[in-house]
Amino acid sequence: MALLLHIETATTNCSVSLAESGQLLRLKEHASPQYSHAEELHIFIQQLMKEAGKSFAELSAVAVSKGPGSYTGLRIGVSAAKGLCYALNIPLISVSTLESLARHQQGHEDFIIPVLDARRMEVYSSVYTSEIKETRGVAAEIIDENSFAEFLEKGVCHIIGPGAQKCSEVISHENAVFYAKTLPSANEMIPTAYSKWEKKIFEEVAYFEPFYLKEFIMAAKRQ
Repeated sequence: MALLLHIETATTNCSVSLAESGQLLRLKEHASPQYSHAEELHIFIQQLMKEAGKSFAELSAVAVSKGPGSYTGLRIGVSAAKGLCYALNIPLISVSTLESLARHQQGHEDFIIPVLDARRMEVYSSVYTSEIKETRGVAAEIIDENSFAEFLEKGVCHIIGPGAQKCSEVISHENAVFYAKTLPSANEMIPTAYSKWEKKIFEEVAYFEPFYLKEFIMAAKRQ
């Protein structure tokens, strides 16, 4: 049986879950505007393992949220995951932060649009069907009244995540439904991580880096 540890630190939510063969055993998380990951992540992992009555030696793999998201948050999560994989000689699995976020609304009609706050009116987003099939890839974009119009004209769009508030301020289409308080969680990482485990889709621990979309947020140097 596969025992997987999942780490989610791409946003303000410091979240860790433990699952056995795709079934949740324990979940610990805390969302803080101050980004408490550096202080809480390793404590959460230790507490999670202890509460579940599992040892680190029993872990089959570690799954980590790969981004996009907070630069510092992603670095902390990926560093912890890689450290465990190195020490335990187990595989590393990466999970799209946006896909995990979309899973909060899995099964809802017609489209699910996870959005992460970047800065000003910018978001990182992607588009999924109700079955969590990606129908438009990850993009960094400036939100305006015409954003996601292609999908809004086709059906109900569930716009979910930390970037949903700024979307709701400019998008007025009747098919738009907003969920601004939902954050990515290690709980929603479980189905994707277990599927990748079964298919043996692993990352190269030594070379894996988070998906920052860094080039989008870098400011141009003034002349």
